[in-house]
Amino acid sequence: MAVPERTFLPFALPEIGEEEIAEVVESLRSGWVTTGPKARQFEQDFTAYLGDDVQSVAVNSATAGLHLALEALGVGPGDEVITTTHTFTATAEVVRYLGATPVFVDVKPDTLNIDVEAVRAAVTPRTKVLLPVHYAGLAADMAAIMQIARAHGLAVVEDAAHAFPTTVQGRLVGTLDSDITVFSFYANKTMTTGEGGMLVTRDPVLAARARTMRLHGINRDAFDRFTAKVPSWYYEVVAPGFKYNLTDMAAALGIHQLRKAEAFRRRRAAIATAYQRAFSDLPLILPAEALAGDHHAWHLYVIRLGDVPVTRDSFIDRLYAAGIGCSVHYIPLHLQPYWRDTYGLSPAMFPESQRAYERMVSLPIYSKMTDEDVQYVIECVHVACR
Repeated sequence: MAVPERTFLPFALPEIGEEEIAEVVESLRSGWVTTGPKARQFEQDFTAYLGDDVQSVAVNSATAGLHLALEALGVGPGDEVITTTHTFTATAEVVRYLGATPVFVDVKPDTLNIDVEAVRAAVTPRTKVLLPVHYAGLAADMAAIMQIARAHGLAVVEDAAHAFPTTVQGRLVGTLDSDITVFSFYANKTMTTGEGGMLVTRDPVLAARARTMRLHGINRDAFDRFTAKVPSWYYEVVAPGFKYNLTDMAAALGIHQLRKAEAFRRRRAAIATAYQRAFSDLPLILPAEALAGDHHAWHLYVIRLGDVPVTRDSFIDRLYAAGIGCSVHYIPLHLQPYWRDTYGLSPAMFPESQRAYERMVSLPIYSKMTDEDVQYVIECVHVACR
């Protein structure tokens, strides 16, 4: 496949408008370039978007949010946290930050979400938290996960890095019955702050702990200390915290990205629908869709090769040669040297994740794609399968 006379189509690209740019410029001119009024507004707007009496804590990454979530829940040495092998390393590494042990389980072959029966079998007296990942923007089986958690007295933290705005039985992820949900606003997500994330919880104690620990364990926000009309220089360090605060420049992006999030979701869904229809006659396993009435965020569109005359890597090479960027989500943690060697993991322990990994390709799906871009990807996938 020769590269045609067209611009390379990247795997992902954010959609940034003049509103975001103007808001960032306003931050620069105001003098508030770190955490300040725009970060607070972004938190308030995010809470209003979700509703349902949640509290939102802005952080500089979803990794930071997951770390704060587990810390607030008291996870530490001797504890176990059950999660999936089929995820980015951040999901598990935050467990190690706290000296606890990640326990990895396989995924379901249809959704590539965590296998709840494997979760059930993995629970031990040392299990403290269940940490499901909403893979690619499709919600995990939260009803079953919550049932397991309640039966064993466990906390649940949702890794919702892919899942904004995803719904489950009409409820937005972030308003379900888990203890904490963590979203990502990385550059390739449905909405972006460049780098950033949001921790969401209904529990005011957990929210307060996360707010304190995101900025060095200080018991007062810098915004409050530096804007009060009475002397407010005094603060106390109540714990050895972290540097996880979101800057106003990043939050300025988020304020307007949030307002566009539903439009972004609809565009991604339209692209996914076009792909599903166009690839239905190819020897591919197509991604699972949300149940009727619910929304899939379509952060990723992941196909798996069936009976095609090319390897997965050759397939990617063919698309790249045609000017289309692709990726693989993910190289499972059981194949990554640190996790493999530290915990004695092997492909045989996670057959569904391994099988999926060997045949999977993530195609471009983002709101800035034109209909012509989508059609071009469709045509090239058809050719690459021959």
